[in-house]
Amino acid sequence: MKGYNLFVRSLETGQIIQLTHDGKRYYDYGTQPESETSVFLQRLSNQKVPPAALWSPDSKQILTHRLDQRNVRKMTLIQSVPSEDAKPPVIHSYRYPLVGDKHLPLAQFVICDIEQQSMIQLDTEPVIIGLLSPLSPSCQTAFWTNDSDFVYFIKMARDYRSVQFVVANVKTGEVQTLLKEKSKTFLFTDLYNIKSGNGDINVHLLCHDNSFIWHSERDGWSHLYLYDSRTGRFKNRITSGPWTVRRLIGVDEKEGWMYFTASGREPERDPYFQHLYRVRLDGSDLVLLTPENAEHIVSVSPDYCFFVDTFSRVDMPPKSVLRSTDGKLICTLEQADIELLLSNGYQIPKRFTVKAADGITDLHGILIPPAKINKGCKYPILDYIYGGPQITHTPKEFTWGGEYTLGLPVDQVGGAQSFAQLGFAVILMDGRGTPYRSKEFHDFSDGRLEWSAGLEDHVVAIKQLAEQYPFLDSKKVGIYGESGGGYAAARAILTYPDVYKVAVSGCGNHDQRLYLAAWGERFQGLFNSELYREQDNTKLVKNLNGKLLLVTGELDDNVHPALSMRMVNALIKENKDFDQLIIPNRMHWISEDVYFIRRRWDYFIRNLMEVEPPKEYTIKEPMFPG
Repeated sequence: MKGYNLFVRSLETGQIIQLTHDGKRYYDYGTQPESETSVFLQRLSNQKVPPAALWSPDSKQILTHRLDQRNVRKMTLIQSVPSEDAKPPVIHSYRYPLVGDKHLPLAQFVICDIEQQSMIQLDTEPVIIGLLSPLSPSCQTAFWTNDSDFVYFIKMARDYRSVQFVVANVKTGEVQTLLKEKSKTFLFTDLYNIKSGNGDINVHLLCHDNSFIWHSERDGWSHLYLYDSRTGRFKNRITSGPWTVRRLIGVDEKEGWMYFTASGREPERDPYFQHLYRVRLDGSDLVLLTPENAEHIVSVSPDYCFFVDTFSRVDMPPKSVLRSTDGKLICTLEQADIELLLSNGYQIPKRFTVKAADGITDLHGILIPPAKINKGCKYPILDYIYGGPQITHTPKEFTWGGEYTLGLPVDQVGGAQSFAQLGFAVILMDGRGTPYRSKEFHDFSDGRLEWSAGLEDHVVAIKQLAEQYPFLDSKKVGIYGESGGGYAAARAILTYPDVYKVAVSGCGNHDQRLYLAAWGERFQGLFNSELYREQDNTKLVKNLNGKLLLVTGELDDNVHPALSMRMVNALIKENKDFDQLIIPNRMHWISEDVYFIRRRWDYFIRNLMEVEPPKEYTIKEPMFPG
């Protein structure tokens, strides 16, 4: 990209071809929305952002978009310490739409022909972009057909209550809407599996019989359906039952098998464990291919003859096996040896099941016990929470890194295992309002972001666990989290001051009216003052009785520091004592900051254990996953 336009360069000859010519600032080609954190980070470090562009399978065309951010709200951040030298603060601006804003980033799809050096615009309204471009590898919702003649993509409405499946002829630009679906509550937010990190989407266009596979929760459960790709006519269901399709792996069109993962189908097992299945496209001959009672991570060979399966649980080390796609075990590839890990003090988490606040629904989580438990002693509890309705928070695999943020293993130094070594018991649990169960279970958070995806469930779970494990001290409970977890941690200590005594709230989006439109409008609904009144954390600050630490990165372009400062302002007005930490030059991922990790340790040790921690303890800078 150069001068707001898109170019290609031949790796063989070095020849450069300009594909677009009319790009302008904030109305350019192949760019990501500026409200996406990695884009802002790369801009700060003078790195080039990879273009939002998809090559056709025959390498003769490119699908890209012209992104219109001209009228999107401009936000600013002040970098107080731009360098070690005595340089004045630097102001950074970026485009960022808030809940209720009139203008959002809009992407108009175009096809660039390399040989003809021409461009054609698809005959469709621009696609609203929430956080990431639909051409982003980790969040991809637009694809080429294998013959390079068509592209297909998902068009989600602004309120996530309706969606369209669209196919476009790349030669003419003609667009056909094959399917429309509506819902009274938010549509399945993991239409594509964002955790897989490779753009897998639960929609698939078939080549051999002009059909496509569509994902829906229309009957209350996550399932797959078959449609005619020429007319959009419904053909048949592929899967059904009170269980959850998780990931469409692929279709062996030659042999007529569809491969997918699902959870909740096998009785007496954790309903979140993913297993691999195959089924005929007419819904017949459903077969379980991974029988072990565990979480299964699978990779199927391109010819659909074999797959590698690595299965584990948080309390069972991983084992990798090779199977044929009829489920036959061929050989064991590797078995993890955890003796060294255990000798260094690793605490095997305990899986638990408790009842939700309704007294009926089963909830699942893990407890990491303190490293040393003395008979008759009680130990403080830390509730590590996320609270966002779009993901599950509780890890299911053995190698989970100690803590999860937005589904990615991070914070390996400062996470739950470290707190266990310090003498805390840590719990992670998914309450009602989170995905991968029934739609009814997930819908519990619709229009109720103040619910923090089951905060009331966490409260009753702590009571049940304290009855089950005598070493837990239910009178000394702390809570921490970042982003949506920062919101939930603050809300917990303000809503349940009799339960939570200490909270560390990191970069919390404390009022969705000042957060990204794609978040609040998706889960809370389109803006109206009544709907958004109860979710504002500043309305509850009068309830603060415990110890609260508010933390934010000064350059957080995801959750603007102003959201933490509004909490500070409200607390001051109520004459409340609290603590605050602002980290210069740190963006949204404060959990990677070793100073923050140490301060969080100290805060819980001092205020929950009532012990003075080592002064200014130094943590060696860890290696975090990129």
